[in-house]
Amino acid sequence: MQSRIGLLFFGIALSVHAQVASHAPTTKPTNSAAPAASVPAPRSIVRVNGAILTDHDLLREMLNVFPYAKQHGGTFPKDSEPQIRQTALKNIEFEELAYQAALKKGMAVPPEKLAKAMKEFKRQFDTEAEYQEFVKVEQKGSEQELRNNVKRAMLIDQYLKIEIENKSKLSDAQVRAIYDKNPDHFRKPDSVWLQTITIAYGQAPTSAEKQAARKKAEDALKQAKATKNYEGFGTLAEQVSTDDWHVMMGDHKWLHRGRMPEAVEKVVFTLQANQISDIIDTGDSFCIARVNGREDAHLVKFEEVKDRLKKDTEEDRAKQLRASLEKSLRANAKIEEL
Repeated sequence: MQSRIGLLFFGIALSVHAQVASHAPTTKPTNSAAPAASVPAPRSIVRVNGAILTDHDLLREMLNVFPYAKQHGGTFPKDSEPQIRQTALKNIEFEELAYQAALKKGMAVPPEKLAKAMKEFKRQFDTEAEYQEFVKVEQKGSEQELRNNVKRAMLIDQYLKIEIENKSKLSDAQVRAIYDKNPDHFRKPDSVWLQTITIAYGQAPTSAEKQAARKKAEDALKQAKATKNYEGFGTLAEQVSTDDWHVMMGDHKWLHRGRMPEAVEKVVFTLQANQISDIIDTGDSFCIARVNGREDAHLVKFEEVKDRLKKDTEEDRAKQLRASLEKSLRANAKIEEL
């Protein structure tokens, strides 16, 4: 799980002058000469059980939801901004609820860990002047305010680690049980490693157009049969093939059943590695295929999928746990948009 401190101050690399939609900038200054007065004060936008969240909080989370805005001076795409804003608003409300829940549980941050986190946060600034400007603009001129915010971020991290991250973890035995119960999910179908040369004639060709394409395909087939290897066939594909794959030596890599035209599939699964087909009529083109490898359908070994299965399943569990936790926290909360 990414550190909440990093998320809380996600916009730190932008200039204090960067304007994001109608929101005040909330970032580390990149020009120490810039006057702090140019940055509007935080504006209250929502109250969560009495705690106030501001447009600065919202902007930081919007930059977390859509980090590409950092590459464009803090500008969000107009068609996506309302959804980004709504997602960010729900996120900061949830985090405030998580913070309040952590306090109710009596959770605390050891002084030495807080001191270390403060030092790490300060290192994000290039100069002391930039750091002081940030404290002045974003933290009401108070390092104690910054310390409180860092502590808050750490408590949120601790709480979510206990309630979501730890609970989503799977043992190797649990991952193995998922694999054993769902063999069809890990069965790989027949596959071929395919190169092709395509001579297109279109959807509604005249007799003459199709005949001309057939002649080109026959010439290409003679040359293809004369090639000795992958490189030879690929070079020919680059020269004569008319589809988009010609720039990649006609190489489609590995394809399994259902991922190619039916007419091509019917032929290539009768070929062995290093064999070249005759001309195949696909309905809008003539195709010549070279099979570079064959693999029969088989169950992928547990060792090959274990890490990915564990990661994907834990991510799914974490999403479900987060949704359940948020629903529970919101159930008795008083949230007022201002």
